[in-house]
Amino acid sequence: MREGDRVRVRKNGRFFEGILMPSRDEFIVIKLDNGYNIGISPEGAEIEVVEEARIEERIAEREEVEPPFISIISTGGTIASKVDYRTGAVTSKFSAEEILELIPELREISRFRGRALFNILSENMKPGNWVKMAEAVYEEIENGAEGIIITHGTDTMGYSSAALSFMLRTPVPVVFVGAQRSADRPSSDNVVNAVCAAHVAKSDIAEVTVAMHHTTSDDLVAVHRGTKVRKMHTSRRDAFKSVNASPVALVEYPSGRIRVLDDYRRRGEVELEIYPKIEERCALIKFYPGAPPEIIDYFVERNYRGIVIEGTGLGHVSSEWIPHVSSAVERGVVVVMTSQCLFGRVCDRVYDTGRDLLKAGVIEAEDMLPETALVKLMWLLGNYSPEETRKLMKVNIAGEINPRSRGGVTFGL
Repeated sequence: MREGDRVRVRKNGRFFEGILMPSRDEFIVIKLDNGYNIGISPEGAEIEVVEEARIEERIAEREEVEPPFISIISTGGTIASKVDYRTGAVTSKFSAEEILELIPELREISRFRGRALFNILSENMKPGNWVKMAEAVYEEIENGAEGIIITHGTDTMGYSSAALSFMLRTPVPVVFVGAQRSADRPSSDNVVNAVCAAHVAKSDIAEVTVAMHHTTSDDLVAVHRGTKVRKMHTSRRDAFKSVNASPVALVEYPSGRIRVLDDYRRRGEVELEIYPKIEERCALIKFYPGAPPEIIDYFVERNYRGIVIEGTGLGHVSSEWIPHVSSAVERGVVVVMTSQCLFGRVCDRVYDTGRDLLKAGVIEAEDMLPETALVKLMWLLGNYSPEETRKLMKVNIAGEINPRSRGGVTFGL
């Protein structure tokens, strides 16, 4: 009996069947057909080898038709974490190479190289990390990678995927993937998400996307455009949803079959380019009833160059905010209006307050997510003048604006 053999274990009247994984003396580790690993004490267990591993055959097949070369860039997060039993907390532990060892199915899909860029939880990400990610992706593609997978924490994945969508023109797929539950939990979604991300990375979808569970079951992974995706639930495995858009595709697990749902840029359509400059002096402000307008002045006095406001409804703030917004615009600050509703489109032409905001110089963010608008504003101000930025905020650059908003969010029971 050796690693890779298919085994059937009987213990205490129950049967378990799967692939024998690297194990310790006190436990036999089996990867079940549903993707989960299970540890079984060999004491009192009956173990039968159902099928021996066919290593030679696999090598011959790989040599006959070489699959694409994919680079895994590890940045940390739950997909690369496990419980630290010293503290009881989840901590980032795994490198890109360890992820490949943890999920051996990946090596059956393609050829991989691992690159550990960071090992941090996503709440610790900063705009400078986005720049380093974009530069790492650029270098990997320059060095022959035919697809990129970025492992990333889920909490701020939408910010990072939006940032790379603006910074890169990529001729190959760039796929963000994460997990809602750590690798050592029976309900972990890391295997399904990672395997489906690998299928996307070798596909024809040459955009920056996010691949995460589409339902709570282990059957489908949704491929979201990097500028239209948001984490919409704190803990569910299907937390990620496309907002004002449909997913680009769905990936079936375990077959890897891709069902295309929307148009996308195809592999090789553009030359590789990078525009990594970013202006960090931008703020995202959420309006609420009674919010003091002086918060605008706070950022203006600290020489911030851009402000994104999350307004109510169609994109509103109280009338007492308008003089402060107008003053900010007069001092050269680019002010953009988004909606807390998320779904739908900003339109400040319906009510008097909205029209006053437009007169004050506020830019409507169309159907952009607030965080996408923030990242876009940072990127534009890092590469263009304020005048050009005002014009380009309303131009669709990376799929962030749809001429007609679509989609809604639905969670199953």
